[in-house]
Amino acid sequence: MNTKTKLLYLLASVLVLSCNQDDSKAQSLPNPETKNPNSDYKPAFAGQTRAPGMKSDFKYQVVILDKSLKFPWGVDNLPGGKLLISQKFGTFRIETLSGKNPKEISKGVPKVDPDGQGGLLDVAADPKYAQNRQIFWAFSEPQEKGGSLLAIAKGNISKDESAIENTKIIYRATPAHTGKLQYGSRIVFDKQGNLFVSTGERSDKSIRGL
Repeated sequence: MNTKTKLLYLLASVLVLSCNQDDSKAQSLPNPETKNPNSDYKPAFAGQTRAPGMKSDFKYQVVILDKSLKFPWGVDNLPGGKLLISQKFGTFRIETLSGKNPKEISKGVPKVDPDGQGGLLDVAADPKYAQNRQIFWAFSEPQEKGGSLLAIAKGNISKDESAIENTKIIYRATPAHTGKLQYGSRIVFDKQGNLFVSTGERSDKSIRGL
């Protein structure tokens, strides 16, 4: 066994021991959830809804940038150190890391159904935002015949950051429901630029049973 191989084995052993130590520490902590379950659904396996607590020595610093946000939901990074934030009742906020001169956008944003867990939900900037200023977002869309559904839209932030231009809805999670829960709505891009969206079961037991 050469020196390089020995070093690889040693490194692998250290990683395994580290993982085992971290797992044992996590398992030894009490469960942070002490209340009774709030539904009659049975967990798929023991401990699914009662995961152990975990203590971390990681230190972090909290800096308050803006106290005027109105029910923020999603956030993504924009070039130049800016943050794009969605707000439940149907507006976007562009913040700087200094917290100064925030900009609020409502023009070009489709109407949302903000009741319950609905509203303007997740938001993600296009991987090529620096070139096309395009963003994607999820929202609960009210329907003319009643109910609401999860919709995904895209558009371009204007150069002066005052409006969304070229707004287009690209996906609707049909059918609509009258309930106001569990829309889903997380948006992520993979390394190839593909867009992935999570959809919820709308707290409908007939769907949950599938």
